[in-house]
Amino acid sequence: MISEQIGAFSPADRAQIFSSKLNQLLEKNEFDTTSLKIKKSDHGYEIFHSELALGSVTLEDAIAAEKGELELASEYLKAIKSAYAQKNEQRTFTQQLTRTGILIGVFVLVIILVRLINNGLNKLIDYSLSRWHRFFHGISIKNFELLSAEKEERLLKSLFNFVKVLIIIILLYLALPIMFSIFPSTKGIAHTLLGYITNPVKSILNSFFGYIPELFMILIVVTITYYVREFINFICVEIEQENLHIPGFYPDWARPTFNLLKVILYAFSFIVIFPYLPGSDSPAFQGVSVFLGLLISLGSSSAISNIIAGLVIIYMRAFKLGDRVTIGDTTGDVVEKTMLVTRVRTIKNEEVTIPNSAILNGKTINYSVEANGPGLILHSTVTIGYDIPWRQVHELLIKAASKVNLLLKEPKPYVLQTSLDDFYVSYQINAYTKNPEKASLIYSELHAAIQDAFNEAGVEIMSPHYRAERDGNQITIPPTYLPKG
Repeated sequence: MISEQIGAFSPADRAQIFSSKLNQLLEKNEFDTTSLKIKKSDHGYEIFHSELALGSVTLEDAIAAEKGELELASEYLKAIKSAYAQKNEQRTFTQQLTRTGILIGVFVLVIILVRLINNGLNKLIDYSLSRWHRFFHGISIKNFELLSAEKEERLLKSLFNFVKVLIIIILLYLALPIMFSIFPSTKGIAHTLLGYITNPVKSILNSFFGYIPELFMILIVVTITYYVREFINFICVEIEQENLHIPGFYPDWARPTFNLLKVILYAFSFIVIFPYLPGSDSPAFQGVSVFLGLLISLGSSSAISNIIAGLVIIYMRAFKLGDRVTIGDTTGDVVEKTMLVTRVRTIKNEEVTIPNSAILNGKTINYSVEANGPGLILHSTVTIGYDIPWRQVHELLIKAASKVNLLLKEPKPYVLQTSLDDFYVSYQINAYTKNPEKASLIYSELHAAIQDAFNEAGVEIMSPHYRAERDGNQITIPPTYLPKG
């Protein structure tokens, strides 16, 4: 019995509020006797239905009823349950029967929907594959067949079946909260199951909408980076095609400079974007970034030195693709230049890979630099005895050089006397060529022409040096070049 006033609420007001809240729960079919509980409060004990406070029992109420507060509250709770059971027994039976019918109806509907979806999607898959059959040609990478047409069709069918199964699973999972929500005693399970889907979706949506300002900033930086890169690329192409001339800047510098500026631009853009990335301020993200940076720095010291050396070599303009060079002990044509290595193909068709750091620390000879100018000077030395006039030797050497097709007639070949030795004089023939890549062939033809010229003139070549006594022994000139008798 409620017999005491609390604040502005008379005992009648308190009883009316108590009854009103109970009636509201009954009208909404939300009343559940298992949700009734008693909690201690500052004013005494309060009776709750789930989280809704129905009413309270004060010390004054207990004194008036000559009982304890908790005892009186327990009697109220028992009276509520008893009254609900008496007045709503028939109603409860009808509700339970109705809810059972609804549950069976939902269950049957779910089974029908699953069968319709399964059969409908199977027919849709078969129809789609039959219409798309002519588009299946397989997937190949050059001469390697990654997927045949049959495997491609089976893979697509498996993907469609996976989507079908996923749709059916989602339908069954969504049907469970509906079934559990039919009965008041299982509504909590329904809310829990539904929360497994709604809570992650809400979290993702909230995170996405909260991230929109950062995403907008990233898009601005990416857009600016893209147009700056395109502008740099435009300037690079114009310099490469020699439509734009910058004093002291060579056309072959344009592409590597563009690549270098592109790396710097991307690095700067990443630095600007990094604080706006999701999770960039988390300790785990920062720890992984530091670890990767340390790992790269420790494991790539030689690679970095080669990259730096490659940049230096580019701007040194020591050689370009196609040049005939000697790098260390390797002589050949440059076939590839990268940031890490340079590849040279020798005259024997051997491809030698040389690290750029080794090139920078060593000596490089380029034979092709002057090919478009006066030409490369090829030279060879012969030793002739003192008994032969030097003017005749000069004439014979120049005559031999003029017979070699790949040696230029202008500028004219010339001879240098490089030393006066004990047994002979060293003569060096020098001649120009525009074909440094054919130096080995030119030397071979030049040496053959020198032998012919000296043999025809009856002049002995004293290399390798030897001793000959003039007592009638045969001289070193081939017999075919000797006069008769």
